[in-house]
Amino acid sequence: MARRKDGEPVTVQSNGGAVRNGGDLVVETLSALGATTVFGIPGQHALGLFDALSRSNLRFISSRVENNSAFAADGFSRATGEVGVLFLSTGPGALTSLAGLQEAYATGVPMVVVASQIPLEGLGARRKGMLHQLDDQKASAANVTKSQRLIQHASGIPSAIQDAWTEAISSPQGPVWVEVPQNVLLDPVLVPPVEDALAEAFDNPPRTELVKEAVKWLAAAQRPAIIAGGGVRRGKAEPWLLSLAEKLRAPVACSPGGNGAFPWQHELSLQSWVEDRYVTEVFEDADVLLVLGSSLGEVTSNYFTLEPRGRIIQVDAEPRVLESNRPALGIRADAGQALAALDSSLDAVLAAGANVPDWHGKTPEQLVKETLTKVQARLDGQDLGRERTFMADIRAAVPDSMQTFWDMTISAYWAWSCWDSREGQFHSAQGAGGLGFGFPGAIGGSVGLESKGLPARVLAVSGDGSAMYSISELATVRQHNLPVTWLIVDDGGYGILREYMQDAFGQATATELARPDFVRLAESFSVPARRVRPEDVREALEDSLAADGPNVVVVETTLKMFAPTHLAT
Repeated sequence: MARRKDGEPVTVQSNGGAVRNGGDLVVETLSALGATTVFGIPGQHALGLFDALSRSNLRFISSRVENNSAFAADGFSRATGEVGVLFLSTGPGALTSLAGLQEAYATGVPMVVVASQIPLEGLGARRKGMLHQLDDQKASAANVTKSQRLIQHASGIPSAIQDAWTEAISSPQGPVWVEVPQNVLLDPVLVPPVEDALAEAFDNPPRTELVKEAVKWLAAAQRPAIIAGGGVRRGKAEPWLLSLAEKLRAPVACSPGGNGAFPWQHELSLQSWVEDRYVTEVFEDADVLLVLGSSLGEVTSNYFTLEPRGRIIQVDAEPRVLESNRPALGIRADAGQALAALDSSLDAVLAAGANVPDWHGKTPEQLVKETLTKVQARLDGQDLGRERTFMADIRAAVPDSMQTFWDMTISAYWAWSCWDSREGQFHSAQGAGGLGFGFPGAIGGSVGLESKGLPARVLAVSGDGSAMYSISELATVRQHNLPVTWLIVDDGGYGILREYMQDAFGQATATELARPDFVRLAESFSVPARRVRPEDVREALEDSLAADGPNVVVVETTLKMFAPTHLAT
C-alpha cells in the first residue's frame, strides 16, 4: 500500500471500493479523452500512475529503454493518427526519452507525455539530495516539446491533461510535457472520478487575403510545380493535393516526410527524387513553386542547392518555418485547410479561363516522364545493381497496405527517394535523424493498428548500428507477442558514415563495429530469426510477414548510396 511522507497509508476509496489517488485522475482523464494505450517504464516517483493503471482499461506497453518508449508512442500516433501517450519516471528516465521526443517534435507527432517529479517540497532548485532530483526537469524538455506544465495540486490534473491533449492535436501538432510530483500522484483525492473530457484542435485556417493572392499566382502560372512535405500527411490533405495538382497540371514531388501524399504512378508525379538535380531543376524552373508542409530543408532542397527563379508560395502550420529558407508568400495554416481553400477558390478562377501549362514547349506530363527517365538513366550509369534489386525485392515482398518503419540507415536513405508506399504508410526518422527509431516505432505502430482492429503486421528496417540502439526491445515484442518483422541489414558498421568519411577523407575512422550474432540473439529472446543472402530477402520477408508473432530477418551485405548531385553544382 502506498504511504504518504508522514507514514500514514493512502486509503481513500471510490464508491466501487478501489483506492483512488492523483494517478487515478491522470488515467481517468486520458481514458475519457479516448486514449487506449500507454507506453513507458515504471519508476519510483511514478508508482501512483502505474498503480492507477491497474484500475483502468488502458493497455500498458513496457519498453526496456525510455527512448524506445518515446519512439513507440510516436509510432503508435503515426500509424493511427491518434495521440500517443507516454509515462516517464523522474530524472534519468525522463532525460533518456528526450532523443525520441526530438523526433516526434521535429516531425509534428501529437503526444501527451506524463512525467513524474520529486515531491513538491523538493522543487524550486533546492538541492535536498532526493533521488533523481533535477534543478528544473521540465526545462530539459523545452527543446523537444511544444510546452511544459507542472501540476502542483490534484484538482488541476484533469484540466491540465485535457489542455495538453488539445495542444498536442492542434497544428502544428507535437508532444506536450506534463509533470506531476510523486506526492500529488499518491495522495488521496477528493475530486470525483472523471466522467468526460473534451479536446478539440484549435482551428488553423488560412487568411482569406493570402488565399486570394495565392490563387492569382497559381492561375496565372505557366509552369506551376508542387512540393508536398510531411504537413500534407499530418493535415490529411491528400485528396485536395490530388485535386489541385490535376487542375493546375502541376508536377508534384514528395519530400521524405511527405512520401505517400501523392500517387506514385500518377502522370504528374516526380515521386520522391528530391535529392536528384534533374528534379531540383524542375523546381528551379517553375514560375510558381507551391511548397506544402515543408521548410525546404536540407534534403528537400537537395542540400540547399535549390535556387528557385520563380515565386514561392509556402504553406505551413508552424510560423517559424515560413520563409526560413527562401522568400515566399507565407501562409500559416494547417495544410488540409489551406489546400481545401486553395482548391475550392481555384475553381471559380479556372472557370473563367486559365493559362495552359507550357514547360518550354513540353506538357507537364512530358516533363515528368522525361525527368524520371533521366533520373533512372543517372542511376543506370552507376554500379548500383545490388542496391536497386535489394530495394525492389523488399517492395515486392511487402503487401501494398502494410506500414513500414525505417531507421536512419542506407536502406532508408534509398527508401526516401525510391519507396512507393502504395496504400501503406512510410515512416522514417527524417525529422531529427537520430538512430533507433525503426524497431520501437514499428512496435508502437503494430500496437496502434491492433487497437483499432486492423491488421497489425508491420515491417521495421534497421542497420546493424541502429539495431543496437533498440535491441532490448526484442523482449518487448516477445512479451506482448507483437506481429513485427524486423529486417536488419548488417554491414559491420555505421555504413553511411563510413561512406561519407571515405569520400571526404579517403578513409573511415571509428565506423566499424563489433556486433552480436543477431539471429542467435533474437532466438535467445524466443523470437524466430533467420539469416539470408541479399538475393533471398524477398522470399524470407514474404515468409516472415505471413507468420504469427515477432520475427527477425538478417541480411549481411554492404549497400552503397547513389552518387550525390548537389556537390557538382
